[in-house]
Amino acid sequence: MIELIDVHKRLGSRQILDGMTFEVPNGLNYVLMGPSGTGKSVTLKHVIGIFRPDSGQVRVDGKDVPGMSRDELMALRKRMGYLFQNGALINWLTVFDNVALPLREHGLLPRAERGDRVAEVLELVGLSHASAQFPPDISGGMKLRAGLARALVTKPEYVLYDEPNAGLDPIISQQIHELIAEVRDTLNVTGLIVTHSRACATQCGDRIGIIKDGKIAVEGTVEEMLASEDELATAFLGEGSD
Repeated sequence: MIELIDVHKRLGSRQILDGMTFEVPNGLNYVLMGPSGTGKSVTLKHVIGIFRPDSGQVRVDGKDVPGMSRDELMALRKRMGYLFQNGALINWLTVFDNVALPLREHGLLPRAERGDRVAEVLELVGLSHASAQFPPDISGGMKLRAGLARALVTKPEYVLYDEPNAGLDPIISQQIHELIAEVRDTLNVTGLIVTHSRACATQCGDRIGIIKDGKIAVEGTVEEMLASEDELATAFLGEGSD
């Protein structure tokens, strides 16, 4: 379980998080929505320990993330995958080598077994045919699927998704949404998803929280949020809002 409890964070002169509180139960996808600049990506960086809160608590499985030693933090990150916007692949590495990178960096699996694991996740995301290609030679949707494969290659318990369908057309976006839901359902991975997209939120999420003024202003299950008459919920999830 991921928990943020009354988290405050100022960056420069701006108060970004101002009492951020929510929890992500194991095996579910929690979606963070809100206008640009309201702290969605900053929240993800607190969960993986890149940022430390000015005050409040960030916990994963009951353990205090800001209080972790370097070794403890590295161990936590081995249990997490991170899907960056647009895949964030390294252009001079093949798709295969991009996906294999976390295994090499963390020293996971004997070298002889790494290829099998990379092949397994490439098949999961439908990219077996593109393993030898380089990022500049593949489409945006393929880059994002390769990024998802890289996030999954370590068999994480948690995956953090930062705008997983940004810049993609509706057909490719739908494929990404289906993959994210499949990851939850078949691999029992807990997800924290940052998105502006109604389709992503409703198709991938189990619970949705909408940020305003540095905190969760309204949250609920997908069904509750779609039925809500709250002004924020309607703005982000009402018909025609995507």
